[in-house]
Amino acid sequence: MARVTTSDTVADVDREEQPEDARPAWTARLRRFGYAPRARTGVVRRLVPPFPKPDGALGRALGLPPLVALRLARWSAWGGPLLAALVAGVLRFWNLGSPHAVIFDETYYAKDAWSLLQQGYEGTWPDKANEQILADDQHIPLSDEGSYVVHPPVGKWVIALGEWAFGLNPFGWRFMVALLGTLSVLMLCRIGRRLFRSTALGCLAGALMAVDGLHFVMSRTALLDLVVMFWVLAAFGCLLVDRDRSRSRLADGLPRDDGGTALLDHGTAARLRLGLRPWRLAAGLCLGLAFATKWNGLYVLAAFGILTVLWDVGSRRTAGAARPFRAMLTKDALPAFVSLPVVALGTYVASWSGWFATRGGYFRDWAAEQGAGGPWAWLPGPLRSLWHYENEVYQFHVNLTSEHTYQSNPWSWLVLGRPVSYFYESPKAGKDGCPADAAEGCAREVLALGTPVLWWAACLALLYVAYRWLFRRDWRGGAILCGVVAGYLPWFFYQERTIFLFYAVVFLPFLCLGLAMAAGALAGPPGVDDRRRTAGVVAVGVVGLLILWNFVAFWPIFTGEALPMEEWRHRMWLSTWI
Repeated sequence: MARVTTSDTVADVDREEQPEDARPAWTARLRRFGYAPRARTGVVRRLVPPFPKPDGALGRALGLPPLVALRLARWSAWGGPLLAALVAGVLRFWNLGSPHAVIFDETYYAKDAWSLLQQGYEGTWPDKANEQILADDQHIPLSDEGSYVVHPPVGKWVIALGEWAFGLNPFGWRFMVALLGTLSVLMLCRIGRRLFRSTALGCLAGALMAVDGLHFVMSRTALLDLVVMFWVLAAFGCLLVDRDRSRSRLADGLPRDDGGTALLDHGTAARLRLGLRPWRLAAGLCLGLAFATKWNGLYVLAAFGILTVLWDVGSRRTAGAARPFRAMLTKDALPAFVSLPVVALGTYVASWSGWFATRGGYFRDWAAEQGAGGPWAWLPGPLRSLWHYENEVYQFHVNLTSEHTYQSNPWSWLVLGRPVSYFYESPKAGKDGCPADAAEGCAREVLALGTPVLWWAACLALLYVAYRWLFRRDWRGGAILCGVVAGYLPWFFYQERTIFLFYAVVFLPFLCLGLAMAAGALAGPPGVDDRRRTAGVVAVGVVGLLILWNFVAFWPIFTGEALPMEEWRHRMWLSTWI
């Protein structure tokens, strides 16, 4: 068998690390604008690029002693993400029970969650239930009659955990969503670090999401979409870990020469089995939980399934397989199918366990009462009842075209064309926090609006990410775009349906990753001169400060604080925000 020898010792010397005069002059000039020639690296480093070793340079630049700077650099891999999550958590849990009201669709999910906790299925509530729940002398008028609900139960079970701990009140039904919002910042920092092999860029991605208005508002509201986002992001992280570990196993299985250098080998790359892949199984579980929260998680399942098998094709090609697609089909496709669609479907069905275990759920006895007989009579009655229920829900969703004040077309989402007002009051001067000198009174609003500077910058960053994927064959750009497309593109198939901008929170983490990737290019590739590096870092810092300022300026309309009417108008940058 013919083998191509690749020496890690020689080939791992990056062309970027050669002296300036060893490169063509035009390459040296282009490097100042972010161009980096392709690195000639060994097969092991191509399969699993190493994480950079902490050197403490930043700490030394800040005047810290060398030993302290080095320890700080070593701790930053977890210390930075934990710090970002701590800040995000403080922001999200601060005054979480305000407004003391049932805002927007909390009227469905908070009550359904309580019903699941008490009965195992969604019961029925009277029209005046919200007032009775919020009253000082609380009364919970839950009926055991099954209610027709149009979303699976996982997200409501998540909300129910907070209600179990803190009761049926605004803090209780928002608690778990705020917790998941905080944890998602921690996850994004670690995911970004693994994706970019940079702690700084990973923490930047997480910090950007921590100060995004849409993520912030959704983290403080008992709706389902942030729960979907959490499971989607967790699945993406699991697939990243699986990618690194499977490629590491492939690298370990390659033959070595006498010097211990890995060799490209067609036979090993084509025939090596990668064994049990628990992180891909975990990804299937997370995608099932996303699908079992809202059905748009199904599109993400399909997209991520394609993504992971393409990663397998790429890894076998890198290891030397002459026909990598065939190798993937014979060795990886079936395990991937079991790990993702099969596990996800099983998770979805299991999520209805409360409905199965009780008798009062809507359509629970349909098979016995109305659906007897027919070609599917061999299926157990509860499964046929669930299938009928799901079919009815699908018809509801695709035919939901009733007008809503805050509905929007997905074409406008990236530029924040039409945000959703979750809560609005107009307190008079001197009342409910409104200043006494507010001649026109005040506005008190919770507006589900992304931080505008962040989203508008992300539109430009996506162009760079697409360039990296299409023209530089950068797999990281493809992964980010996959996350955006999976959460965004499906809504274009339902433009006649009543849909809202806050659905975009599902792909928000990938916008932040795209911004971090663009920031890394702006700061400059490894080896650029100090002048170029300084200019790039300053530019990134300016954009970051603008995003932070924008978040702080819009804080009152994210949290429902009373603003004099004139100040509220100053924050309505577009007429469509009103």
